[in-house]
Amino acid sequence: MPAMQIDRQFVHAAFTSIASRYVTANHVLSLGADVLWRERAIKIIAEWKPRNLLDIATGTGDLALAIKKALPEVEVKGTDFCRAMLDVAVKRGLTDVLEADALHLPLPDAGYDAATVAFGLRNMENYEQALREFRRILRPGGHLLVLDFSMPEGLLAAPYRFYLHHILPRIAGMLTGNAAAYDYLGESIEQFPRGEAFKALLTRCGYTAPTALPLLCGIASLYWAEAN
Repeated sequence: MPAMQIDRQFVHAAFTSIASRYVTANHVLSLGADVLWRERAIKIIAEWKPRNLLDIATGTGDLALAIKKALPEVEVKGTDFCRAMLDVAVKRGLTDVLEADALHLPLPDAGYDAATVAFGLRNMENYEQALREFRRILRPGGHLLVLDFSMPEGLLAAPYRFYLHHILPRIAGMLTGNAAAYDYLGESIEQFPRGEAFKALLTRCGYTAPTALPLLCGIASLYWAEAN
C-alpha cells in the first residue's frame, strides 16, 4: 500500500470545523477510554519530574489540562496550528498557548524538560521531521511522550478495521456535523507506524531507550523516549 499523503490544508480545515464538538466526539467514540489513556500518560510523565512541558498539537487542551491538574508544579504550554482548537482550549482553562506549526516551532533549542503529543503526530505531514523538531526543543536528557491510535493485531484486527472505515465516520459525522473530517481517519491509523516500527523511528530521530505500551488491546499506544 502506498504511503498516505497528509494534506495540511484539509487537516486544518477539518479541525477548524469540528473544534467546538471535538471533546465530546472523542469521549463518545472512545467510550471514555481516552480519559484512562491520558491518566496512564500522566503517571509516566510524573516519574520524569519535569519543570516545564510543551504539549504539541494540544488541540482543545485535553492532555495539557489533565497534566496541569495532576501536576500543578509543572509549567505547561500548549501549541497547535489550528486557532479554533486553541480558542476552545483557552476557554477550558489552558492560558499559555501558542499558535504554531509543529514542524517549525518558534521556540529556542533545549528549552523544555518534556514534550507530549496526543493524537496529533499522525496528522502531520512528516513524522520524522516532526520528531526531530520535538527533539530540538528538548533539553539533553529530556523526554518525549506520544499517545496515538494504532491497529490491534490478531482476532480483533478485522472487526476493528471495519469499525474504523465504516462505522466511526458515520457516528463522528452525526456528533460533529462533518463526517468528511473523519473519512481519512481509518487510513491514517493503518499507515501510522506502531510498536517496534515506531520505536525504530524514535531511535533514528535522536532518542534513546524508546518504549512502547499498547492500550486497550492495541487500539491505541503510548510511546516514550529520552532525548540525546
